[in-house]
Order: sequence, then structure tokens, then C-alpha cells
Amino acid sequence: MFKLTLQSIRQTVVWTVACGVLYPCAITVFAQLAFRPQADGSLVERNGRLVGSALLAQPFTDPGYFWPRPSAAGYGTGPTGITGSSGSNHGPTSAQLQSDVRANVKALREAHKLPDSAPVPADLVYASGSGLDPHISPAAARFQVARVAAARGAGEPAIRALVEKAIEPPQWGFLGEARVNVLLLNLALDDQFPAKQ
Repeated sequence: MFKLTLQSIRQTVVWTVACGVLYPCAITVFAQLAFRPQADGSLVERNGRLVGSALLAQPFTDPGYFWPRPSAAGYGTGPTGITGSSGSNHGPTSAQLQSDVRANVKALREAHKLPDSAPVPADLVYASGSGLDPHISPAAARFQVARVAAARGAGEPAIRALVEKAIEPPQWGFLGEARVNVLLLNLALDDQFPAKQ
């Protein structure tokens, strides 16, 4: 009995060290050597100042910027910093979800001066599962071109060309859908068409 207990304790210690210390350290070192920007959170800096992460959505609301998907998690930020990610967890029959979507559709149509029957891209009215999705569909980005162009005092063809240039293909050519990173698009927008003061 004592021998079996000792073996169990030894196995627990060995596997705790191997899986809880050595493996995480090895993966951390490998990630820092092979994928440093991604391992550090894909942080984006401009003029020596941190402006965000290419992996996390931010709440752009100014009409001169492209807007991300709505976030049920407040884009993971709160008064004390990052608070986590989550969806609304409302099912398709939820009255709250339906109310939220109707409000999002109404606000989007008003911001774009569209009639009540105008279709809007689904990803601009439904929150993502994490509430932090940094991407929108190319259709959602194209939908916003007229509003952004008017707010920036730029021509729609030039803004549309910027959107087309920002479209990322599916990963490795076949995983997922084409998408547009909102933060990177807005930074390119600021570079090419500075906001009117």
C-alpha cells in the first residue's frame, strides 16, 4: 500500500512539473522565437504609441471611422481595463436579442440615412460570440463607405479602394471567409485621409 502511494505521489510530481512547468516554458520560448508579434498579442503601435491589438475589436463610433461589430461584452473593456469576452448568450427566440438587433438596425439605418426597409449587413447588427471580433465582412465595410467618405470629405471611390485593399483572404486560402480588420483599416484611413478637424 505504501509503495503504491509513493508511486502515485511521484507520478503526480513528475507530470505536474512536465505539463505545468516545462511544457508551458518550452512553448513560451518557442512562440517568442518563432512568432514574437503574435505571442505578444499582435499589438499595433503608431508613432511609438500603442493604439490597440489586431486581435481585439475597439468601439469606434465616430462617423469618420469604420465601425466594428456590436459587442455584448463592451469590447472587453471596463473602468479597470480588460474585463473579458463573452457573447450575449441570448438564443434566437430571445426577446432581448430581437430587441437589441432591432435597435442596432434602426441606429445603423439612421446613421447612413437609409429608408426603414433598406437591408443592412448582419455582422453590423449581431454581436460576435466573443464580443471582441476585430473583423467585419467586406460587405459590412463597403456598406459604410458613403458615411465615412462624407465625414472625411473624401471621394467614395478612394475610400472604396482603401476597403478593397484591406480585405484579407481566407486563412491559407481556404479557412474561413474573406474579412476586413477594422483597426487596421481605420489606421490606413487616418494615414491616407486625415479626419476633418
